[in-house]
Amino acid sequence: MGGVIDFGLVDEPVDEITHVVSPHGEIDALTAPRLGRRLLDLAEEGKRLLVVDLSAVTFMDSTGISVILNALRHQKTRSGNLVLVCPTERILRPFQITGLVGRLGIFSSRDEALGGLTAG
Repeated sequence: MGGVIDFGLVDEPVDEITHVVSPHGEIDALTAPRLGRRLLDLAEEGKRLLVVDLSAVTFMDSTGISVILNALRHQKTRSGNLVLVCPTERILRPFQITGLVGRLGIFSSRDEALGGLTAG
């Protein structure tokens, strides 16, 4: 209890409508709302194509998955899209267990994600 929360976000604009968000550390009930707010804020700023690069995430629970799904739904209502970078089995596994792999755009690298990102 009272431990240091290991979480942060790195924002990287790609162009006027494309943006990469790279969380690092643990995405859980305490930190997921911060990620969710940022993704929704980017949509409000006109960013229609989002890449969430999970390369530096050490842990993610169901709250993190929920935040990502909510942001994806929000992007789709704006004719946008959101894809993920999941380069390791550790981060990909929760998406496999929940059956979301076939329903989400999941790539093993940032370059692949940017190349596969299209408006929905």
